[in-house]
Amino acid sequence: GVAGDEAVLHCSHGQADHRVMLWYQQRPGDNAVKLIGHGYTVFRNDSAEEPFRKTFKLTGDLSDKTKSGVLSITKLDVREHTATYFCAASENTVTYTDPAYFGQGTKLTVLEPGRAVTKPTVRVLRPSPKECGKFKGRGKSKTIVCVASGFYPDHVGVQWTVDGLNISDGVATDDAARQEGKNYHITSRLRVSAKEFTKDRKFTCTVSFFNGKHTEYVSDFIHGEPGRPHSKLSLKTARFSYGYLIGKSGVFGVLVALLVWKLQVRCTGSPSPPR
Repeated sequence: GVAGDEAVLHCSHGQADHRVMLWYQQRPGDNAVKLIGHGYTVFRNDSAEEPFRKTFKLTGDLSDKTKSGVLSITKLDVREHTATYFCAASENTVTYTDPAYFGQGTKLTVLEPGRAVTKPTVRVLRPSPKECGKFKGRGKSKTIVCVASGFYPDHVGVQWTVDGLNISDGVATDDAARQEGKNYHITSRLRVSAKEFTKDRKFTCTVSFFNGKHTEYVSDFIHGEPGRPHSKLSLKTARFSYGYLIGKSGVFGVLVALLVWKLQVRCTGSPSPPR
Protein backbone atom coordinates (compact mmCIF):
# COMPACT_ATOMS: atom_id res chain seq x y z
CA GLY A 1 0.00 0.00 0.00
CA VAL A 2 0.90 3.68 -0.31
CA ALA A 3 1.34 5.93 2.70
CA GLY A 4 -2.00 7.45 3.73
CA ASP A 5 -4.10 4.71 2.11
CA GLU A 6 -5.95 1.82 3.77
CA ALA A 7 -4.96 -1.87 3.78
CA VAL A 8 -7.35 -4.76 4.38
CA LEU A 9 -6.16 -8.28 5.31
CA HIS A 10 -8.44 -11.33 5.35
CA CYS A 11 -8.22 -14.58 7.33
CA SER A 12 -10.47 -17.66 7.39
CA HIS A 13 -10.46 -21.29 8.52
CA GLY A 14 -12.89 -24.21 8.85
CA GLN A 15 -12.18 -25.50 12.38
CA ALA A 16 -15.60 -25.38 14.05
CA ASP A 17 -14.29 -25.52 17.63
CA HIS A 18 -11.63 -22.82 17.09
CA ARG A 19 -13.75 -19.74 17.77
CA VAL A 20 -10.89 -17.48 18.81
CA MET A 21 -9.05 -15.45 16.16
CA LEU A 22 -5.90 -13.50 16.97
CA TRP A 23 -3.94 -10.99 14.89
CA TYR A 24 -0.21 -10.30 15.35
CA GLN A 25 2.34 -7.86 13.95
CA GLN A 26 6.08 -8.43 13.43
CA ARG A 27 8.11 -5.47 12.22
CA PRO A 28 11.26 -5.81 10.08
CA GLY A 29 14.37 -6.61 12.11
CA ASP A 30 12.32 -7.33 15.26
CA ASN A 31 12.01 -10.88 16.58
CA ALA A 32 9.07 -9.91 18.79
CA VAL A 33 5.56 -10.75 17.60
CA LYS A 34 3.07 -8.27 19.08
CA LEU A 35 -0.60 -9.03 19.67
CA ILE A 36 -2.80 -6.56 17.79
CA GLY A 37 -6.03 -7.98 19.19
CA HIS A 38 -8.40 -10.95 19.22
CA GLY A 39 -12.03 -11.90 19.05
CA TYR A 40 -13.98 -14.72 20.71
CA THR A 41 -17.08 -15.72 18.70
CA VAL A 42 -17.48 -12.04 17.78
CA PHE A 43 -15.28 -8.97 17.34
CA ARG A 44 -16.05 -5.83 19.33
CA ASN A 45 -14.87 -2.23 19.20
CA ASP A 46 -12.32 -3.00 21.92
CA SER A 47 -11.03 -6.20 20.26
CA ALA A 48 -7.83 -4.37 19.30
CA GLU A 49 -5.23 -3.80 22.02
CA GLU A 50 -4.88 -0.23 23.27
CA PRO A 51 -1.64 0.64 21.38
CA PHE A 52 -3.25 -0.39 18.07
CA ARG A 53 -6.77 1.05 18.36
CA LYS A 54 -5.96 4.32 16.61
CA THR A 55 -5.40 2.82 13.14
CA PHE A 56 -6.34 -0.89 13.47
CA LYS A 57 -9.83 -2.38 13.38
CA LEU A 58 -10.86 -6.06 13.73
CA THR A 59 -14.13 -7.33 12.25
CA GLY A 60 -15.58 -10.66 11.09
CA ASP A 61 -17.78 -13.61 12.02
CA LEU A 62 -16.42 -16.33 14.31
CA SER A 63 -19.76 -18.00 15.12
CA ASP A 64 -20.29 -19.69 11.76
CA LYS A 65 -18.78 -23.03 10.71
CA THR A 66 -16.28 -21.18 8.54
CA LYS A 67 -14.58 -18.56 10.67
CA SER A 68 -13.61 -15.34 8.92
CA GLY A 69 -11.86 -12.22 10.12
CA VAL A 70 -10.74 -8.92 8.66
CA LEU A 71 -7.90 -6.67 9.80
CA SER A 72 -8.26 -3.10 8.53
CA ILE A 73 -5.41 -0.60 8.79
CA THR A 74 -6.13 3.05 8.09
CA LYS A 75 -3.81 5.98 7.38
CA LEU A 76 -0.91 3.74 6.42
CA ASP A 77 2.47 4.87 7.72
CA VAL A 78 5.82 3.62 6.37
CA ARG A 79 7.45 2.99 9.75
CA GLU A 80 4.41 2.07 11.82
CA HIS A 81 2.65 -0.33 9.47
CA THR A 82 5.35 -1.92 7.29
CA ALA A 83 5.45 -5.41 8.84
CA THR A 84 4.42 -9.05 8.53
CA TYR A 85 0.93 -9.79 9.87
CA PHE A 86 -0.13 -13.16 11.25
CA CYS A 87 -3.56 -14.60 11.83
CA ALA A 88 -3.93 -17.39 14.41
CA ALA A 89 -6.79 -19.58 15.65
CA SER A 90 -7.39 -21.09 19.09
CA GLU A 91 -10.20 -22.86 20.97
CA ASN A 92 -10.79 -20.48 23.90
CA THR A 93 -9.26 -17.76 26.06
CA VAL A 94 -10.43 -18.92 29.49
CA THR A 95 -7.40 -21.00 30.48
CA TYR A 96 -4.83 -19.47 28.07
CA THR A 97 -3.33 -22.95 27.71
CA ASP A 98 -4.80 -23.94 24.35
CA PRO A 99 -2.31 -23.66 21.47
CA ALA A 100 -2.80 -21.10 18.74
CA TYR A 101 -2.36 -22.22 15.13
CA PHE A 102 -0.69 -19.62 12.91
CA GLY A 103 -0.93 -18.95 9.22
CA GLN A 104 2.12 -18.23 7.06
CA GLY A 105 1.77 -14.49 7.45
CA THR A 106 1.19 -11.60 5.06
CA LYS A 107 3.92 -9.07 4.36
CA LEU A 108 2.71 -5.49 4.06
CA THR A 109 5.04 -2.85 2.65
CA VAL A 110 3.93 0.75 2.83
CA LEU A 111 5.49 2.65 -0.07
CA GLU A 112 6.98 6.08 0.41
CA PRO A 113 5.13 8.81 -1.49
CA GLY A 114 6.72 9.52 -4.86
CA ARG A 115 9.04 6.49 -4.78
CA ALA A 116 9.28 4.52 -8.01
CA VAL A 117 9.03 0.74 -7.91
CA THR A 118 12.36 -0.69 -9.14
CA LYS A 119 13.03 -4.32 -10.01
CA PRO A 120 16.32 -5.96 -8.97
CA THR A 121 19.53 -6.41 -10.89
CA VAL A 122 20.71 -10.02 -10.48
CA ARG A 123 24.26 -11.28 -10.83
CA VAL A 124 25.70 -14.75 -10.18
CA LEU A 125 29.34 -14.78 -9.07
CA ARG A 126 31.73 -17.64 -9.75
CA PRO A 127 33.31 -19.55 -6.85
CA SER A 128 36.63 -18.35 -5.48
CA PRO A 129 39.56 -20.41 -6.81
CA LYS A 130 41.03 -20.32 -3.30
CA GLU A 131 38.02 -22.00 -1.68
CA CYS A 132 39.13 -24.98 0.40
CA GLY A 133 35.96 -26.06 2.21
CA LYS A 134 34.32 -29.46 2.04
CA PHE A 135 30.73 -30.29 1.11
CA LYS A 136 29.11 -32.83 3.44
CA GLY A 137 32.13 -35.11 3.42
CA ARG A 138 32.09 -35.44 -0.37
CA GLY A 139 35.40 -33.73 -1.03
CA LYS A 140 36.11 -30.13 -1.99
CA SER A 141 33.24 -27.68 -2.35
CA LYS A 142 32.35 -24.74 -4.58
CA THR A 143 30.21 -21.82 -3.36
CA ILE A 144 28.24 -19.87 -5.97
CA VAL A 145 26.93 -16.47 -4.87
CA CYS A 146 23.83 -14.69 -6.18
CA VAL A 147 23.45 -10.96 -5.50
CA ALA A 148 20.19 -9.09 -6.18
CA SER A 149 20.50 -5.34 -5.70
CA GLY A 150 18.94 -1.95 -6.38
CA PHE A 151 15.30 -2.96 -5.89
CA TYR A 152 12.37 -1.26 -4.14
CA PRO A 153 10.30 -2.34 -2.26
CA ASP A 154 11.69 -5.46 -0.59
CA HIS A 155 9.15 -8.05 -1.77
CA VAL A 156 11.54 -10.65 -3.19
CA GLY A 157 12.21 -14.38 -3.14
CA VAL A 158 15.20 -16.39 -4.38
CA GLN A 159 15.19 -19.78 -6.11
CA TRP A 160 18.20 -21.81 -7.36
CA THR A 161 18.03 -24.30 -10.21
CA VAL A 162 20.63 -26.72 -11.57
CA ASP A 163 20.00 -27.74 -15.17
CA GLY A 164 16.43 -26.44 -14.81
CA LEU A 165 15.59 -28.39 -11.64
CA ASN A 166 14.76 -26.55 -8.40
CA ILE A 167 17.28 -27.17 -5.64
CA SER A 168 17.25 -26.35 -1.92
CA ASP A 169 20.06 -28.55 -0.60
CA GLY A 170 23.15 -26.44 0.04
CA VAL A 171 21.24 -23.14 -0.29
CA ALA A 172 21.62 -20.32 2.26
CA THR A 173 19.70 -17.07 1.66
CA ASP A 174 19.61 -13.92 3.78
CA ASP A 175 16.64 -13.93 6.15
CA ALA A 176 15.46 -10.61 4.75
CA ALA A 177 16.46 -8.01 2.19
CA ARG A 178 18.76 -5.35 3.60
CA GLN A 179 18.42 -1.65 2.95
CA GLU A 180 21.30 0.03 1.14
CA GLY A 181 20.61 3.73 0.74
CA LYS A 182 17.09 4.05 -0.62
CA ASN A 183 17.01 0.60 -2.20
CA TYR A 184 17.46 -3.00 -1.03
CA HIS A 185 19.76 -5.93 -1.72
CA ILE A 186 19.73 -9.62 -0.84
CA THR A 187 22.34 -12.38 -1.14
CA SER A 188 21.96 -16.12 -1.60
CA ARG A 189 24.63 -18.83 -1.69
CA LEU A 190 24.61 -22.28 -3.29
CA ARG A 191 27.25 -24.76 -2.14
CA VAL A 192 27.98 -27.83 -4.28
CA SER A 193 30.74 -30.40 -4.42
CA ALA A 194 33.62 -29.64 -6.78
CA LYS A 195 32.80 -32.82 -8.73
CA GLU A 196 29.32 -31.44 -9.52
CA PHE A 197 30.63 -28.09 -10.74
CA THR A 198 31.31 -29.12 -14.34
CA LYS A 199 31.04 -27.11 -17.57
CA ASP A 200 28.04 -29.11 -18.82
CA ARG A 201 25.93 -28.02 -15.82
CA LYS A 202 23.99 -24.75 -15.64
CA PHE A 203 23.53 -23.01 -12.28
CA THR A 204 20.72 -20.40 -12.30
CA CYS A 205 19.57 -17.93 -9.66
CA THR A 206 16.04 -16.54 -10.16
CA VAL A 207 14.72 -13.64 -8.07
CA SER A 208 10.95 -13.12 -7.88
CA PHE A 209 9.88 -9.50 -7.33
CA PHE A 210 6.35 -8.29 -6.58
CA ASN A 211 5.92 -4.84 -8.10
CA GLY A 212 2.55 -4.14 -6.51
CA LYS A 213 0.53 -5.56 -9.41
CA HIS A 214 2.18 -8.81 -10.42
CA THR A 215 5.35 -10.85 -9.87
CA GLU A 216 8.36 -10.33 -12.12
CA TYR A 217 11.26 -12.78 -12.46
CA VAL A 218 14.89 -11.78 -13.01
CA SER A 219 17.61 -14.41 -13.52
CA ASP A 220 21.31 -14.89 -14.09
CA PHE A 221 23.37 -18.06 -14.52
CA ILE A 222 26.84 -19.53 -14.92
CA HIS A 223 28.22 -22.84 -16.16
CA GLY A 224 30.60 -24.96 -14.14
CA GLU A 225 34.30 -25.28 -14.77
CA PRO A 226 35.88 -27.55 -17.40
CA GLY A 227 37.28 -30.79 -16.07
CA ARG A 228 41.02 -31.43 -15.95
CA PRO A 229 42.52 -32.50 -19.34
CA HIS A 230 43.05 -36.08 -18.23
CA SER A 231 43.62 -37.42 -21.78
CA LYS A 232 46.44 -34.97 -22.58
CA LEU A 233 48.03 -35.53 -19.20
CA SER A 234 47.82 -39.27 -19.63
CA LEU A 235 49.32 -39.04 -23.13
CA LYS A 236 52.24 -36.96 -21.89
CA THR A 237 52.73 -39.33 -18.99
CA ALA A 238 52.65 -42.31 -21.36
CA ARG A 239 55.20 -40.69 -23.67
CA PHE A 240 57.47 -39.90 -20.75
CA SER A 241 57.13 -43.42 -19.34
CA TYR A 242 57.79 -44.97 -22.75
CA GLY A 243 60.88 -42.81 -23.28
CA TYR A 244 62.03 -43.55 -19.75
CA LEU A 245 61.65 -47.29 -20.34
CA ILE A 246 63.52 -47.07 -23.64
CA GLY A 247 66.30 -45.16 -21.91
CA LYS A 248 66.46 -47.74 -19.15
CA SER A 249 66.49 -50.51 -21.77
CA GLY A 250 69.39 -48.82 -23.56
CA VAL A 251 71.39 -48.50 -20.35
CA PHE A 252 70.57 -52.10 -19.48
CA GLY A 253 71.72 -53.16 -22.97
CA VAL A 254 75.07 -51.38 -22.53
CA LEU A 255 75.56 -53.02 -19.14
CA VAL A 256 74.79 -56.44 -20.60
CA ALA A 257 77.23 -55.82 -23.48
CA LEU A 258 79.98 -54.81 -21.07
CA LEU A 259 79.30 -57.85 -18.94
CA VAL A 260 79.50 -60.14 -21.98
CA TRP A 261 82.73 -58.43 -23.10
CA LYS A 262 84.28 -58.99 -19.66
CA LEU A 263 83.31 -62.63 -19.80
CA GLN A 264 84.84 -62.92 -23.27
CA VAL A 265 88.06 -61.29 -22.03
CA ARG A 266 88.26 -63.77 -19.22
CA CYS A 267 87.58 -66.70 -21.52
CA THR A 268 89.69 -65.72 -24.58
CA GLY A 269 92.00 -63.03 -23.31
CA SER A 270 91.07 -60.84 -26.32
CA PRO A 271 91.36 -57.11 -25.52
CA SER A 272 88.92 -56.06 -28.29
CA PRO A 273 85.46 -54.95 -27.13
CA PRO A 274 82.44 -56.41 -28.84
CA ARG A 275 80.95 -54.59 -31.84
